[in-house]
Amino acid sequence: MAAAPAIDGILETALYVEDLARARAFYETVMGLAPMMADDRFVAYRAGGASVLLLFRRGGTRADVETPGGTIPAHDGSGPAHFAFAIPADALDPWRRRFAEAGVPIRSEVSWPRGGTSLYVDDPDGHVVELATPGLWPEPAVT
Repeated sequence: MAAAPAIDGILETALYVEDLARARAFYETVMGLAPMMADDRFVAYRAGGASVLLLFRRGGTRADVETPGGTIPAHDGSGPAHFAFAIPADALDPWRRRFAEAGVPIRSEVSWPRGGTSLYVDDPDGHVVELATPGLWPEPAVT
């Protein structure tokens, strides 16, 4: 098989939530994200760089959606998921304080062998939200 075409990164991460208003309150108030677009079944947030975090009302996307440009295939998910926001190293203490002020317990903190640190909290649906400093993974090659 020939080499795979290039991939530039992950554009979207999707989470499925029971209560969209409750999830929005967490991601907008605690995490400080601003919605780019929203309707009764989803909200989209810019999550740094070209990344987008999508929150879908669980069960709200189980049917294909027809758009003028084509069909968006049905999708859904259940159970707690995990994803990570990249943060600068000097943001660790400010995030610790922000979570404390918001009454959001830090579930875990990990110091990685390469030097990075991760903070883990749960969102209202039990999804594991990680905030990771550089050093968690080997740095990508510069192209």
